[in-house]
Amino acid sequence: MDRVRVGLLYGGRSGEHEVSVRSARSVAAEIDRDRYELTPIGVDRGGRWYWLGSGDLPTAAAVVAGQGPEVVPAHGDAGVCRVLDAGSGAEFGRVDVFFPVLHGPHGEDGALQGLCEVLGVPCVGAGVIGSALGMDKDVHKRLLREAGLPVVPFEVVRLHQWRASPDAVAERLSRLGSAVFVKPANLGSSVGISKVRDRGQLGPALEAAFRYDRKAVVERAIDAREIECAVLGNDAPRVSVPGEIVPGEDFYSYDDKYAAASKAELLIPAPLTDQQQQRVRDLALHAFQVLELRGMARVDFFLDRSSGEFYLNEPNTLPGFTSISMYPKLWEASGIPYSELISELIELAVQEYATRPAG
Repeated sequence: MDRVRVGLLYGGRSGEHEVSVRSARSVAAEIDRDRYELTPIGVDRGGRWYWLGSGDLPTAAAVVAGQGPEVVPAHGDAGVCRVLDAGSGAEFGRVDVFFPVLHGPHGEDGALQGLCEVLGVPCVGAGVIGSALGMDKDVHKRLLREAGLPVVPFEVVRLHQWRASPDAVAERLSRLGSAVFVKPANLGSSVGISKVRDRGQLGPALEAAFRYDRKAVVERAIDAREIECAVLGNDAPRVSVPGEIVPGEDFYSYDDKYAAASKAELLIPAPLTDQQQQRVRDLALHAFQVLELRGMARVDFFLDRSSGEFYLNEPNTLPGFTSISMYPKLWEASGIPYSELISELIELAVQEYATRPAG
């Protein structure tokens, strides 16, 4: 049989560009080349696509012009995307399924997933609505809370509110307590997140978040352990063993996640009781279903050290795929090696596309 043509999309316009490049290198190194014909397609910070037909990724930490011909996607036969030269319109090749590792806005928020819907081609991971819900920390927390899932108390601050009346915003946020986390509503990898311990730190923290989004989520800071579960599947999703992150810093920051000198520890499986393991896996599955997810997600939790209660932090619909990322490590500990995980995700995307109702 002919190999399935996989378009590996990486880079992108978000603040998680470098993380995406690292994820793509890992996927390219581990994908089964006997089953899949890999074509990396780099997306630069301006949103332009570059075709790398050799299947090898450049060593640069960012996608830049000149790493391949600039291309645009076009509709092809059913389930196939044609990739054309942006200038001449000549066809470089075809893609049977896209595997995006475009973390953050424009890749993980439903925009790319919508493009794939228009092009009529399968795409690994969640669809439009699941991706959009998973990315917006404000909206998915409200939906999860409505479904009876536990979330940490939070408030939402919009840029125009902060500019118009910072004192009123600060007063409203005081109900959360003196210690809070401030986050951009639509970003991941801990980019733009600050821990605030007193009112004097609130302004700089909000300004840092607003560099990435016009909406910030402010959450009560609790003394908690960080527990994560990986979910895999479409109609019958499975949940991995839970893992625990022990931050090397005050909280699990961007540097703590990706810097070579990070002192963070990943404990897999997490040291939990049997009852706690079952509870957090049940919560992860429930959240996956409430938010209309499919394919994959890493669902993150806080385990309150005082009360022993789990709180759902957030889902990640395109979690990191680097060699040190939690999602593939959790599945490896659950019996699915990295290469097999990639294959299953591709097959899940193809199956989901094939079983859609006609029209």
